[in-house]
This record gives sequence, C-alpha cells and structure tokens, in this order.
Amino acid sequence: MAELRDSQIALKFRFFQVYQNGRIQLFRSHWDKIPPYDDPITGVRSKDVTISSDPPVSARIFMPNLRNPNHKFPLLFYIHGGGFSMMSAFSKEYHHFCSRVSAQANVIVVSVEYGLFPERRLPACYEDSWAALQWVASHVNGNGPEPWLNNHVTFNKVFFGGDSAGGNISHTLVYRVGAIGLPGVRVDGVILIHPFFGGTEDDEMWLFMNPIHGGLQDPKLNPPAENLAKLGCERVLIFVAEKDYLKVAGKNYYEELKKSGWRGRVELVENHGQHHCFHLRHSAYEEAVELTNKVVSFLKADW
Repeated sequence: MAELRDSQIALKFRFFQVYQNGRIQLFRSHWDKIPPYDDPITGVRSKDVTISSDPPVSARIFMPNLRNPNHKFPLLFYIHGGGFSMMSAFSKEYHHFCSRVSAQANVIVVSVEYGLFPERRLPACYEDSWAALQWVASHVNGNGPEPWLNNHVTFNKVFFGGDSAGGNISHTLVYRVGAIGLPGVRVDGVILIHPFFGGTEDDEMWLFMNPIHGGLQDPKLNPPAENLAKLGCERVLIFVAEKDYLKVAGKNYYEELKKSGWRGRVELVENHGQHHCFHLRHSAYEEAVELTNKVVSFLKADW
C-alpha cells in the first residue's frame, strides 16, 4: 500500500505534481546559476549580498559605470518570476536582463533571491521580499551594511519591478508601502511584466502552494479596489503578451486599477505575437529589445 501511495498522483498543476503520500515533484527542478562579475563592455559591476540567514534571503546588486565617485543613482528593486517555485536572481536570464537595464537606464538594481515552494511555502516569498526591501531602506541615512547603497543610491527615486510571479509580489510590496509606509523611500513607479494574478486555471495551484490564504478572494491573488487605491507609487507600467494565458489577468489588473480611485498614472503595453516572458529567453529579438527599451524609458522618465 505504501508503494502505491508513493507512485500515485493525487494532484497535478502547471509546475508540479503531488503524490498521495504528500511528496511534491517539480517539473523543472534545476536551472543554471552564474556568479556575479564586472562587465568590461558596459562597465556594470555586480555582487551578491546576504540579507538574512534565517530565513535565507539574498540579492544580487548591479551598479552601472561609476564615472563620478560621488554620483547617486535611482534604484530598481527587482523580483524574478518562476511560478513561486522556480528560477533564481542568480540565473543567467535574470543576471543578463538586470545588467542590461542597469547599464541602459543608469540605475542600481537589487535583484532578490527569495524562498521557493515547496521548501518554503507561500507566503514566504512575500515576506522574504518585504524583508529585502526593508534591508534596502536601512541604507537611507547612509549607514547600512552595503557601501554601494550607502554611497550611490538616491532614495527619492526608487522603482519596483518583476515578471510573472515577481509581478504579483511587486504589487503586494507597493500596496504594503502605500498602506504602512517605508520611511525615507519614495517609490516613483512599478513595472509588472506579464504578471500573475487570479482568474486563470492556476488559481487552485496558488491556493495549494499557500496554506494560509483567504480563498479565491485573497488580496494577493485578486487585489480588491480598496487595496489598489492605496498603491504607494505614482506610476505603473504593465506588460501583457498576446499568446500568454496570463494576459487576461494583466488586463483585468489594469482595468481594476483605473477604476479603483488610485491617483497615479498607469500604462498597458501588449507584446503582440509573443508568449509569456519571451524577453528572457530571446533577449536579442526585436520585440525583446523593444520591451527592454520601454522599461528603460520608464525608469529614465521625469514626471
């Protein structure tokens, strides 16, 4: 009987399956990671930092070419995607994307490495990302643990960004900032690339991953109007991809945000003919370059 429970599948979702004995098998359990390095072409430098050892939270920081030793840059706080269960801030896809954005937008990027399901069930990813954001904010007065942030960040121009699951987490962060504040930090804008929200076939998967939830109306899954109205930023940029099943979730978020009473500016960009997070896999394609250029122009804009 035990052998039968070991082999029989009880539940099957997009990214993993659950056996009757409770064992969880990820369909993609490995991804390549690369070390930080200094790019001799763009001048972008990168390093890894430990934010917390228990629970383990870390980040990779990217700093653009420092021509003036006293220069201060805007900061992009970036959260990777991967269905809350895969990928890494240290994977080559996210390293190269963050490095490109850092070089082209002239911003410091902090790319967060948060706990993944099933080793750490939701809401760990949300709490890890909030802890990382508070760690960043600890540098506001120039006496935090990381010299790059102490010496070279202007905290009156901070951005959040993320793709897929990272877009969902970015929303929860900017709502939390709007609801309770983040002293010394002004969040200018948020970038959501093909974000995950409720209203798709993955709703049940998210509920399974998150044993502490409020059902299908959980505000992390389906943000209510009162939460959207409190977003603690001035601008939001949302990307959706034409062939992405999450397109409907991104468009719904856009429409609900406009109706919520939030007083900021929101823009929706549709990547025609493209699939979910295509820009990470095919960064040299014209459409991927256009997406990156749009992100860069959003970061560089003055309103």
